[in-house]
Amino acid sequence: MNQTLDARTADTQTLDAMLDFAPDYDSPIPYMRRTREYYAAIGYTTPYRWAHYQAAPFTPLARKLTQSRVAIVTTAAPYQPGKGDQGPGAAYNGSAKFYTVYSGDTARDHDLRISHIGYDRSHTSATDSGTWFPLPALRRAAADGRIEAVAERFHGAPTNRSQRVTLETDAPKILARIREDGADVAVIVPNCPVCHQTSTLVARHLEAHGIPTVVMGCAKDIVEHAAAPRFLFSDFPLGNSAGKPHDVASQDRTLDLALRLLETAAGPKTTMQSPLRWSADGKWKLDYLNLEQIGEAELKRRREEFDRQKELARSNRAVNAA
Repeated sequence: MNQTLDARTADTQTLDAMLDFAPDYDSPIPYMRRTREYYAAIGYTTPYRWAHYQAAPFTPLARKLTQSRVAIVTTAAPYQPGKGDQGPGAAYNGSAKFYTVYSGDTARDHDLRISHIGYDRSHTSATDSGTWFPLPALRRAAADGRIEAVAERFHGAPTNRSQRVTLETDAPKILARIREDGADVAVIVPNCPVCHQTSTLVARHLEAHGIPTVVMGCAKDIVEHAAAPRFLFSDFPLGNSAGKPHDVASQDRTLDLALRLLETAAGPKTTMQSPLRWSADGKWKLDYLNLEQIGEAELKRRREEFDRQKELARSNRAVNAA
């Protein structure tokens, strides 16, 4: 029987090579499935219910982008001294999370980091914030006349597993602040799997209240499951929604594709895929939360670490609520 299966596999690989097919693994990562299977394997057997919509709100551009002020919504967190390692390559740091919407002056540079969320630590090291916070690219777009201006403030959306909190508390706050700033459109940039859900829910709320949006992200299944109005998909490791690290051309092109999608989407639930590739072979997609790549001892260690991080995050949430 095994010999027959091996022969069939060899025949399939030979045929794929003859037809120049891509390997099966070189497809967008199924983040919802992998996340569900991973957490079940470390002992969390109640599956998380991802936000799911069939229809999406949609607001056409009211004016050309050359006459528009563009706001950024991010799930990155301001660096917090005293909250542990938040630097490039840091392990997941639940104590660095934030739980309320924050805003920052876009005329200044900011130290925003992603140690508090589950980006792809195997294939990117978080050494260039331009890959998750496209303020420099937007400034260049404004200087080139591609947009009128960057809005006065950017806004941080808490990465919240509670969809109700996102919809009833965080998204309305972000909408109010974007309106206060007179922004015409919003570019929304998630990082981790839940970030992609949060960002899509925020996008839906903004669009339902007259603000055109585009989500720039890497988790295609999550964003489309929640029905984003407009979605620029970059098939990159999580944490690189705004382009490749230390590659200004990649970051500028990614932003331009997002702006083009704002201009050209004919209706809601429009996805555009970036033509940029992370690497030639796509084998990095085999690794993220893939149980076939994780042994039992490592799963046990991760369960213990996950429990520890939950306690850190719970303490941090209590401090923020006080």
